[in-house]
Amino acid sequence: MIDAKAEGKGPATTPRTRMRARHILDNYYIGPSRISEVLEIWAYTDRFTYYPGETVGLHVSTTAELWDLEVGRDGAAYEMVLEVANLPGRHHDTPLDCSVEGCGWPVAYEFNIPQDWTPGGYLITLRARRGEDVLEEHHLVLVRRGADQPSAPYVLVCATGTWVAYNCWGGSNAYEGITGPDSNEFSPVLSTQRPWTRGFCRLPEGAPRAVPETPQEPGDMVRYPYMEWAYAYGYSKKYASAGWASYERHFARWAEAQGFDFDFATQHDLERDSDLLKRYACAVFVGHDEYWSSPMRDAVDSFVESGGRVARFAGNFLWQIRLENEGRTQVCYKYNADERDPLYGTESAHLVTGPWDAAPVNRPGASTFAVNGLKGVYAGLGRCAGQGSGGFTVYRPRHWAFEGAHIGYGDVLGSRSRILGYEVDGLDHVIEDGLPFPSGTDGADTSIEILALCPASNTEPDFGVWGEIRYIGGEDTGFKAQSLFGDTSAESLERAERGNGVIASWKKGAGEVFTAATCEWVMGLVRRDWQVEQVTRTVLIRFGGNA
Repeated sequence: MIDAKAEGKGPATTPRTRMRARHILDNYYIGPSRISEVLEIWAYTDRFTYYPGETVGLHVSTTAELWDLEVGRDGAAYEMVLEVANLPGRHHDTPLDCSVEGCGWPVAYEFNIPQDWTPGGYLITLRARRGEDVLEEHHLVLVRRGADQPSAPYVLVCATGTWVAYNCWGGSNAYEGITGPDSNEFSPVLSTQRPWTRGFCRLPEGAPRAVPETPQEPGDMVRYPYMEWAYAYGYSKKYASAGWASYERHFARWAEAQGFDFDFATQHDLERDSDLLKRYACAVFVGHDEYWSSPMRDAVDSFVESGGRVARFAGNFLWQIRLENEGRTQVCYKYNADERDPLYGTESAHLVTGPWDAAPVNRPGASTFAVNGLKGVYAGLGRCAGQGSGGFTVYRPRHWAFEGAHIGYGDVLGSRSRILGYEVDGLDHVIEDGLPFPSGTDGADTSIEILALCPASNTEPDFGVWGEIRYIGGEDTGFKAQSLFGDTSAESLERAERGNGVIASWKKGAGEVFTAATCEWVMGLVRRDWQVEQVTRTVLIRFGGNA
């Protein structure tokens, strides 16, 4: 949800101070140099997912005369499955508006997916050489289980709606960009026909997370280590917000090592095939799943109502999108929906690409995942709850999800592994006799069980530290106040500042939903926080049909 428009306040007002501090706010992006002397190589595919027997066409542009290709399954252990050397290189002109219209490069190389490739994420490594210089870039495709094969109990649905929204390759994404009359606006229209930005498919070990490993120190200048690292090493500053490498990969590797049998799909697959989930006992969503279309939600709702189980270890369920051009174009007007979305004010206003929780959409996220995006959002990012516990305070320790995790009332789950943030979803609630209950005022079903809570904030406080520029600031608070309360009065702004993150359990129709509404849940698995691992195992075992 980050909107990088914050302005600094306080004593740091000289032009030089601002210029030196604003590097974290610049609209820098990853993309083609358009200079033949620069060694580069990039690739994309028509689709995100493939079945065994299908052919993957790689659209490649490179300034190298020859390039090498390596394909490997990025599972619990990396397994190389294809290697090709000395492929002829060709450099293609790339339109200036490629992030909106696509690159339009021809297919440079094709390979067929054998029947014995195991479902999972397949990392495509491209290496360009010129003399002693070697450049490596990456792409990723997902391989799904063949329709003629026995179904897995679980399917991991990757958050490709969010991947596309944060992908800055070529100039524009849903946050910053080179569109608009002054070439400085985010783009509400984004193409899938372009490479992923650097850091979405592969990351070095130790790349910083959006939530730092230790809380902000009182009195220190606020820091955003992941953006500083990205700036220093040439990665997209959005690498920690979306993509396989930061989120789904961590869960997929952990689940495989634990012996769980998963198939793989994407949100875009849900749009194309509304019955996709019916092959599985449990659909799993992890990481950062901020952007969804109405058909994607319909598929999940139908699945749960008819008896399916959903395990969501993810946060920030916020924006409605629309897919157009047979899924090759993603549309989201976001903050400008009331002015620019052509569906606003029409009979199809419920499909306007604004927040789910507010007019004219009025389809609260809690009706699908038991939590609402605008009742979050920020925790552990910068000064937004920057000195918080890093975990969820547990209120209902006797719930089945906590069996074997040694958790009591008032204990904090995940603080050691910092699972809280960087964005979370919450619920409006009341406390009665020491227990939280949904108030229902935000459209949530009052039968939802709130298992654990944490504070979140939509305003990054200004403590007057000299030289400091806050990344979040307070603009999101104003947007939330206007969206939910209809004005930006002092009272509404104060209400909009406050948010929360929730772990919730909900029996819906014939099915069931478990939501741990935080982006960083996967870090409990990576950092081997045994309590977080235990909760994850318990949910998967129960929802996979083995309870």
